[in-house]
Amino acid sequence: MNWGKKDEIEQKLRNFRLHNPNVQFVRILLVGEVGAGKSSFINSVNNAFQRRITSRALVDGTGGTSFTKVYKTHYIEGEDGSPLPFVLNDIMGIEATQSGAHEKDIIKALHGFLEEGYKLNPAFPVSPNDPGYRSNPALEDQTFCLVNIIAADKVSLMHNEVIVKLKKIRQAATDLNIPQVVVMTRPDFACPLVKDKLQKIYTSKKIKEKMQESSNLLGIPMNHIFPVKNYHEEINTNDDMDLLILTALDQIVHIAADELKGRPVTSSFHTE
Repeated sequence: MNWGKKDEIEQKLRNFRLHNPNVQFVRILLVGEVGAGKSSFINSVNNAFQRRITSRALVDGTGGTSFTKVYKTHYIEGEDGSPLPFVLNDIMGIEATQSGAHEKDIIKALHGFLEEGYKLNPAFPVSPNDPGYRSNPALEDQTFCLVNIIAADKVSLMHNEVIVKLKKIRQAATDLNIPQVVVMTRPDFACPLVKDKLQKIYTSKKIKEKMQESSNLLGIPMNHIFPVKNYHEEINTNDDMDLLILTALDQIVHIAADELKGRPVTSSFHTE
């Protein structure tokens, strides 16, 4: 990790362009257990670009059940005020109980069947007759990269039911040829060395162990696992935190763009 390259990677992302006339944005879907840091990662990405603390994705500081209740698209504002050509989609967190997101709803989101603002009901996954169901999603509505958000300090404590749901979602994404990555949050809670000095994140044996554990859990290769520290208590942005966040996003965006290139121009999912 070259810790002096934050501005370079930021500019690379600002200059990123798509070359598909039917797609304005590559869609990146974030999934994870309640409290893993999905919404915080979205805010952290926005912080890095705006160079200030933001709160577009609402975050619950008390923990417990999922604070995100609807399927929501988050745009990143460029220097000219227009959105950058990649979007992050947030969805209700996964729980071992029946109060979290139903994996069938997340799989529907992969296809593009969920409309913006659809309110998830953990007890009843969306059906074609429901308001908020998009029966014929366009190419731009579909997901081009699935991002699993896993907390480094909690990976060993994840409930088996949560793991089963994540694996079902991963299998559905694999069936659709959607690439998958892991963004591993809370490294400072998993390793005292990293808490003391963030630049030790890629030399920490503990963090490497947690990355390997995440890889074994979901079958995602190590080079598709990106440790980051989300903004949580900071009141100003930090270059080292931004570099990790932007490096992860740069990889994710280009993985998603590569998947878009492989799709037919008229690609659309008509079946469930």
